[in-house]
Amino acid sequence: MAEGDALLIVDVQNDFCPGGSLAVPEGDRVVPVLNAYIEAFSGRGLPVYASRDWHPAKTSHFEAGGGPWPPHCVAGSEGAAFHPDLALGDDATVVSKGTDPTDDGYSAFEAESDAGQELGESLKERGIRRLFVGGLTTDYCVRASVLDAAAQGFRPVVLLDAVRGIDAREGDQAAALDEMLRAGARTATLRTIERELEEPEG
Repeated sequence: MAEGDALLIVDVQNDFCPGGSLAVPEGDRVVPVLNAYIEAFSGRGLPVYASRDWHPAKTSHFEAGGGPWPPHCVAGSEGAAFHPDLALGDDATVVSKGTDPTDDGYSAFEAESDAGQELGESLKERGIRRLFVGGLTTDYCVRASVLDAAAQGFRPVVLLDAVRGIDAREGDQAAALDEMLRAGARTATLRTIERELEEPEG
């Protein structure tokens, strides 16, 4: 990790965790790992971003509106809140997506801050070149965010120990990871990053 790096946490919200309306198996297992990443990035003064689904109650994204999913992460609801144990600091930048009734909002690059700034614009403004990505889910929102990051000229790194997927069809997660790698993404874990930091410079 160095200047020009940032952490992106994708959709670690109550509705995607056990007990939520669209729960990801073991989705809450990413929380302690992501907290370690947050500490590592924040401790080095590197930016932390967190995306969230922030859907209207009526949207084409939900089954009632013709979409594939049950209602989840409705703006302002408890289900849309970040997992209570996710240790986002006050300096983290929160971006919201899926806010339009016709918008699925899978990619965090469709999200905006409260001030209306798109994620990609914010990253470029801060000189970010490499984006470390973890969260939920590997085969949907993480995948879409990583692919868009690569398409916009960033170097995405998928945090393998901090993602979980749905596998709606068997093999979806593996296929998504393969697609991300073919798009230019790399992978890392907390341990590989720690080893990198322990190596002497030069």
